[in-house]
This record gives sequence, structure tokens and C-alpha cells, in this order.
Amino acid sequence: MRFKGKDVLVTGGNSGIGRGIVHYFLKEGARVAFAGRDREKGRAVEAEARAIRGEARFFPCDLSEEHQVEDLIGQIGQWGRRLGVVVNNAGAGSRRSGIEPGDGPGVRWDKMRGANLDSTYFVSSYAMPLIRDSGGGAIVNISSTATLHGNWGLYCVAKAAVEALTRSLAIEGAPLGIRANCVSPGWIATATDMEAPASGRAGDWTVPPSIFGRMGTPAEIAAAVAFLASDEASFITGQTLVADGGLSIVDYTSHSLLEQRGSVLFSGMVGNTA
Repeated sequence: MRFKGKDVLVTGGNSGIGRGIVHYFLKEGARVAFAGRDREKGRAVEAEARAIRGEARFFPCDLSEEHQVEDLIGQIGQWGRRLGVVVNNAGAGSRRSGIEPGDGPGVRWDKMRGANLDSTYFVSSYAMPLIRDSGGGAIVNISSTATLHGNWGLYCVAKAAVEALTRSLAIEGAPLGIRANCVSPGWIATATDMEAPASGRAGDWTVPPSIFGRMGTPAEIAAAVAFLASDEASFITGQTLVADGGLSIVDYTSHSLLEQRGSVLFSGMVGNTA
């Protein structure tokens, strides 16, 4: 119960990875406020919180709109007792950003930046005084390993900016007792049961989604977030933790070697009987 007596704000907490983060913090004793645009999904997560005997409240908000975020943080300040953690999980890729085929470069960038970078900046800026007044705490932003791949276009640019913003927040927050870090997930099976390990099958993937041959789960990302938000990470700030099952460290030719279970990679390993 690392977060008993603390309030936590999770943006985009009504589905996917964010939903997993809400569940995780509830089980660690926190009261959780979570924000998003889909009211129906938000009410569903509130019901799930009651089922696991946790306290969570959904706040509808378009996080790309500064005035809505300002109002959101004001509401949370009235609702909460001690805002100690903010998790900026809300974001959207090309399919969910509202970008249309006919949109010009400026419109495309506005939509992608608003969903991913602006929301993180606005929430952090307005929440930092509450965290300071609560005695300090942590901001954890959710990035993506898309930052390593140019084929993700403006999404990777916006998420790279989130990682840069995290470092700036770490500098600004240090005198206030606020740490800021980032988690960069790889491929996460958000449609699977959060408590069960993801399937070991790679399905129709040409290349497995991790060196474990499976996608990660929201609960596994939530665990990384909770660590960075906890006192156990009290000397860690301005960092990005990659949680992608090792996918980003493997080059193309290594995949065939992995299929041989490492015997070719470490043929001289002590005790290797392969």
C-alpha cells in the first residue's frame, strides 16, 4: 500500500493502459482521480473501482484545451486531500487523433500535438502547485518507443517532445520537491485481461512484439509507473524508462538467433547443454 493516504491523477484513465494504471494505484491504497473524454467508459471504470473497494472519480475533460484543464485541476483541488502523483497517460496516435486525409500540415500538427504534448504540458503546469502544497510528489508521463522510429511521423515527434518536456519538468520541479520521469511502452495488449499474462503467441506478426514473443500488459506498464512515482525512486528524475520487452535492443538479424533460444548467441555459456 505504497500510496495510502495520497491522491493520484491519471489522464486517459478510462481505457487501455490508463485504466490499468488506475486499477494499480487503487490496489496500492491511493484515491484516484482520472480524466478523459468518454463519459461512458469513465463511469465503467468508476464501477470497477467500487468492485475492488477503491475510491476513484471520473472527471470529463478535453485535455488539449487549456481552459478545461485549468477547471479540471481546480475541481481536483476541491475533491482531493493530497495530490501527490500525476500520471499523464492521455494521448492519441494517427487513428484516434481526429486527423482527416484532407488536413494540411498545420492542422495535422495541431491535432497531434494537442492530444499528446499539449495535454501533458497543461496538466503538469496546473497540477504542480497542488503537488508542491501537498509536500511534493511525482509526475510520470507516458511516452512511446515510437520516438525511436521515424515511420510513426508526427506521433513520434510529439512523444519525443513529451520526453524533452519531462526533463524540463524535472529541473523546474526539483526545488518544489517534485520529480518528473517518463515511461516509454512498447507494444501493449490493451484488449486483454489486465491481470493475466499476455499470450505467448506472436499471432500474425512478422516479427514478434518483444523478445519474449508476446505483448506487454497494462498492469506491467502500471507497475513501472508506480515505481517511478513511489519513494523507492526518490533519487530518480528526468529519466525515461523503456518498457518494451527488449524489442528496441534487437536488430533485424537477431530475430532468427532468438528463435534458437540463445544457444548461438552464447554457445560458451557455462552450463549450456544445448
